[in-house]
Amino acid sequence: MKLLTIFFLLHLHIFFQTSSPQTLPRNTTGYACNLNQSAPSCQTYAFFQAMGPNQLDLASISDLFSVSRPMIAKPSNLTSLTSTLVPNQALFIPLTCTCNSVDPTRNLSYAKLNYTIKKDDTFYLVSTNLFHNLTTYQSVETVNPTVVPVNLTIGQDVIFPIFCKCPTKTELQNQVNYLISYVFQPSDTIDSIASRFGSTTTSIVEVNGVDIRPWDTVFVPVSRLPELMQPSPTNVSSNQKSDKRREVIGLAIGVGVCGVLLILISCFWAYRESLWKKKMGKNEDDPESKKFEVGVSLIADVSDCLDKYKVYKFEELKEATDGFDERLVIQGSVFKGYINGKCCAIKKMKWNACEELKILQKVNHGNLVMLEGFCIDSDYANCYLVYEYLENGSLYTWLHGNNTKRLSWRRRLRIAVDIANGLQYIHEHTIPRVVHKDVKSSNILLDAHMRAKIANFGLAKSGCNAITRHIVGTKGYVAPEYISDGIVSTKMDVFSFGVILLELVSGKEVVNEEGKALWVEVYENFNGNDKNLKHELKGFIDDAILMESCSIDSVMNVMLIAIASLHRDPSRRPSMVDIVYALCRTDELFTDLYEDGLSTRQVIAR
Repeated sequence: MKLLTIFFLLHLHIFFQTSSPQTLPRNTTGYACNLNQSAPSCQTYAFFQAMGPNQLDLASISDLFSVSRPMIAKPSNLTSLTSTLVPNQALFIPLTCTCNSVDPTRNLSYAKLNYTIKKDDTFYLVSTNLFHNLTTYQSVETVNPTVVPVNLTIGQDVIFPIFCKCPTKTELQNQVNYLISYVFQPSDTIDSIASRFGSTTTSIVEVNGVDIRPWDTVFVPVSRLPELMQPSPTNVSSNQKSDKRREVIGLAIGVGVCGVLLILISCFWAYRESLWKKKMGKNEDDPESKKFEVGVSLIADVSDCLDKYKVYKFEELKEATDGFDERLVIQGSVFKGYINGKCCAIKKMKWNACEELKILQKVNHGNLVMLEGFCIDSDYANCYLVYEYLENGSLYTWLHGNNTKRLSWRRRLRIAVDIANGLQYIHEHTIPRVVHKDVKSSNILLDAHMRAKIANFGLAKSGCNAITRHIVGTKGYVAPEYISDGIVSTKMDVFSFGVILLELVSGKEVVNEEGKALWVEVYENFNGNDKNLKHELKGFIDDAILMESCSIDSVMNVMLIAIASLHRDPSRRPSMVDIVYALCRTDELFTDLYEDGLSTRQVIAR
């Protein structure tokens, strides 16, 4: 009897070990790679299923994996970028898989994803709930040795390594173009996975072995991506429709209640203000009274931002900048300051900053300068924005200043990709879209690692395809259609980005001593004939680039992207999505990154 009990308990333990979601995968710290056997990096894909209320739209998933919606939609056989996903809907997520050295003794293969820690996040919860076991908390600890897992702070950037592999040279010869990352489920078998992806049981076993446990990452070898069968919009269950109807009704009731409360609060506020004015005996022409009213108006305008950003006291900022000493001016009205020992950039504004704050509170991207807080000075109706401080200053200073160090061609390419990614984010991933309207090299700041971030959203416009009579911007960067007709669209940012590409290639100022714009010079001297382009480029390229051993074809391809971005017809300029594709194909650091992305020629032809 005792023997039977032990035998039963042993089998029960094995059952739970193989079926419980809490069972740890066999490989917890990552998958080894060998640079002698496979390429240092490759384009691959991860199989991902949309789950939970926060992952039923393509935008949230694309933000999580730092790729654009079209890059997921195309391989996933999706026909719409905006339709709601259904629970467990299958997607293919593009990954840039790299063989990384984690210590002197081993290399691990994974795709680096930057994730910003939010409230209540842990390495385990993010790995399992958000990335659905495509990584593990142990591997996150391995690749972030300086981060303390039990002491994470909100806003902290952490690398999450998504497990992936590149085909070996032998596998490539055998027509294995991708090793799809797939998380083995308790109900899976190797045969069922092979059938699902159009692979074979033998090839899966050759790559992964036979000892596969639930929640292990399985690498499925395929010659091409299988076509995913996606549900049609009409196949949403009646229960989901009913739930949605109940949500709408509940929302309507909630809005109604909030509206009544808002009216009551407004009436109380107006009554209180009336009593206060009578009590103080203030005249409408009293300057102090006007200061107070403007200050209250400013605070009311930015009330939506109070819960997201830190609200500083004016005394804090005054102390941080030694009374806004001119010695601490970085540029214009931006001061360098120290708050609690941390360096920051403090922007003093003489006008209402509510529009800029409203835009900044809905953007969050590694290639946009981060706003940390703000301050309202009611006495003088000033607003102060507190930004992160970027150590290496502006791109303009590096290209046109007196720096003894010059930017290498690879560094310039990396900066171009960073700017393009930031613009793609505000054009594609914000609702409504944001147009920066003042993209220029002095608004591109470089951090300690020389990574570029877009700054200064003071002129930004939420929403596009509008017309304005108030023309603002910097000469040499402003799109022709904006100057002539006041048309505000994302394509005006594309034009300005094209001008920055010209700066990166030539090292020239955007307006010369005669007042001639650089893009006009390009229009006159470059006729678009590829046979003559290389010859014409030699007199245009920055001398610092010519002294390197970089590929002239790489420079020429960037020049072609710039010319396409500067097209006089906005509708014929490429989108930032197309530009990111083209730049990543051009960039020597990202060779063959996107197999299916638009070539430079295709971008130019649009």
